[in-house]
Amino acid sequence: MIFDSKTSTLHSDYGSFDKPFGEVKIIVDNDNAVVDGRRSEMAQSSDVYQRQPLLPGTSSKSKDKWGALSSTSNYYNNDKIDELSHEGINSGVPDISNCGIVKLDIPAPLREEPRYPKEKWKTFIAFLFMAVNFILTTASLAMVHDKVPDRNSYDPLPDVFLDNVAAQDWALNVSEVLIMIVSNSAVILIIFHKHRFIVLRRIFLLLGLLYMMRSITMYVTVLPVASKTYYCSPKANSTTPIIVTKRVFQLLSGLGLSINGKHTYCGDYIYSGHTVIHVLSYLIFKEYSPKRCLLIHWLTGLMALVGVIMVLVAHGHYTVDVLIAYYVTTRLWYIYHTLANNINLKQHGPNNSLSRLWWFPLFKYFEKNIGGPVPRQYDWPLPWRRRFLTKHPNRDS
Repeated sequence: MIFDSKTSTLHSDYGSFDKPFGEVKIIVDNDNAVVDGRRSEMAQSSDVYQRQPLLPGTSSKSKDKWGALSSTSNYYNNDKIDELSHEGINSGVPDISNCGIVKLDIPAPLREEPRYPKEKWKTFIAFLFMAVNFILTTASLAMVHDKVPDRNSYDPLPDVFLDNVAAQDWALNVSEVLIMIVSNSAVILIIFHKHRFIVLRRIFLLLGLLYMMRSITMYVTVLPVASKTYYCSPKANSTTPIIVTKRVFQLLSGLGLSINGKHTYCGDYIYSGHTVIHVLSYLIFKEYSPKRCLLIHWLTGLMALVGVIMVLVAHGHYTVDVLIAYYVTTRLWYIYHTLANNINLKQHGPNNSLSRLWWFPLFKYFEKNIGGPVPRQYDWPLPWRRRFLTKHPNRDS
């Protein structure tokens, strides 16, 4: 579209004229634009011209260009519009063929939740690891028994607590009864935990590490008997593999407790096994029981404290044994769970000093597939109860 050169100068981008708009001569041809009968070229003409806004492309075969420009139906896929319109009618959605909107089906974003695989074989391996180290601890005690200094020649070592509290033999039984109560309660909690196999193999691995270190510290340094009234079996003239094996089976039959009369060997002092079980049971409740069960947390903590004090009252251990056991158990627990709850710490690296721990390869093997902190979720462990709780397939509610 070309305007007559006689029109006055533009005053804006879109143009304003002194003469009426009707005096402008506009000649439109199908092939070329002609002003006053002369063919003009857009690039060389000094005439003032104005471009129309960009409109959707039209078919070159159309004889009426202005009619084509006034319709935008060819700009969209007619088949797609008809299809969407038909779907809109059936689904109650307004017809979108007139507004040129194309409906796209976008799938919902996927949420990648951390997975917690059961890996039962790893739990079984962790159980074997714990069992081997528990046997190693009893074997260490069976050999240490013959190395304990003679009670008639050596008095107990000076101890702040033991020197001021008279020995009470019944206190050791109280401590072991509390051990049975709190440890069995922890087992019940783990059984009802939804991720019981993960929790079990963690406990097995930690107990295995604690028993392994205890077997070493107990064997390398032998302390005099702390109690003057605790019964110790007679020593053998020579420690043979057969004698050690018999003692190991006797200790295993009593699970290492004195209340059943099976633990009659002395020398297992550094560090306290009773304290390990008490503290570990409390940590299990603290970590894996519901957070709102504060009463249970306080109760298990109180039971652990009383159990440890009863061990000292019975002169079953020196005070240093209890302190070392508490420190080793809590540090190992906190370090392990810090590594387990942070994915970045499961990899070796120059900035990850915890990867230099000697048991880090064991940790990485058991925890490499765990995607984060284990949630505090619980369910019924037996399949028969689940069958009754499931809804009938024909019911709607």
